[in-house]
Amino acid sequence: MDTEPHLLGLPRADVAAVVAAVGPLWQRLAGQRLLLTGGTGFIGKWLLASFLEANRSLGLGARVLMVSRRPEVFLAEYPDLAGAPEVEWWAGDVRDFTPADATGCTFAIHAATDVVASSTPAEILDTCITGTSRVLEAMSPGEGTRRVLLLSSGAVYGRAPEGVSHFSEDWPGAPDPLSPSSAYGEGKRASELLAAIAANQHPGLEVAIARCFAFVGPLLPLDKHFAIGNFIASAMAGEDIRISGDGTPLRSYLYAGDLAHWLWVMLFEAPSGRAYNVGSEDGLSIADLAHRVNTVLGGTGAVRVAKSPQSGAAPQPYLPSVARIRAELKLSPTVGLDDAIRRTAHWAKEEG
Repeated sequence: MDTEPHLLGLPRADVAAVVAAVGPLWQRLAGQRLLLTGGTGFIGKWLLASFLEANRSLGLGARVLMVSRRPEVFLAEYPDLAGAPEVEWWAGDVRDFTPADATGCTFAIHAATDVVASSTPAEILDTCITGTSRVLEAMSPGEGTRRVLLLSSGAVYGRAPEGVSHFSEDWPGAPDPLSPSSAYGEGKRASELLAAIAANQHPGLEVAIARCFAFVGPLLPLDKHFAIGNFIASAMAGEDIRISGDGTPLRSYLYAGDLAHWLWVMLFEAPSGRAYNVGSEDGLSIADLAHRVNTVLGGTGAVRVAKSPQSGAAPQPYLPSVARIRAELKLSPTVGLDDAIRRTAHWAKEEG
């Protein structure tokens, strides 16, 4: 596989694969202006890189308006983008964004919710609700059709009861409203409601919702709160993989290239007011994931689980059903977990 770095340090073959998979749908962006919030994060970088590749290789003549608190930090890391003619910057918090700032935007992807940097549940909740409100307000005025893709989360479903292995989009559950740890999930639920209200009130405004689960791939931080990232880092270093809990929760991981492909198709094709799970159905326990990473990467350390499973307790799943997106938008994973782990580790090694 061609692993020559592309824009933002992503493997050229991966970016090209996303562009090819989206195919003729890219023509929807020809001559258009796209608003992208959260474009400097993990998901946002994949979207930005694939947009730039499509725009340049297909001659779309499109522009992207990037919303970032500190674009100078991003551009210092990726100086090639400093003079990119198709990239515009709006510096500030998405909660301060105004309709005038998005003049001429016919498409928007709202991916901004920095749960890592947000220090309190109140800030997470406010960023979700106020940020989404600002983006929807900015995209509401105007003539013709305006398309918005809201990146929500599987956290909207809350805790799975016994007997439920995968969440479907019509699952009626919800996070515990009395727990501060529910701020992210409740914020995303409120964001989805705001999107439905805006689409109902403003003719021409179409809003689709992507409920994102867990992902792996190049650009994923290996030293943050992402379990699979930490496991990959430990295995590459020959260190023990340490799990602070009992290792029984069930998770699944979609490759970031598939994620970017799915999100672009949703922006162009998903019906307004409809939500789709975005992720992989193939679940495994956190402990099994650690062993899987060690085996795939030839890790020499041990897997150490801090706590013993509670007797009789069922493993807690966080797994999506993707039957809807498979049936309605014809989207399915193309990269398996083992290959995704190898590609992520190879990227980390090449990028140092």
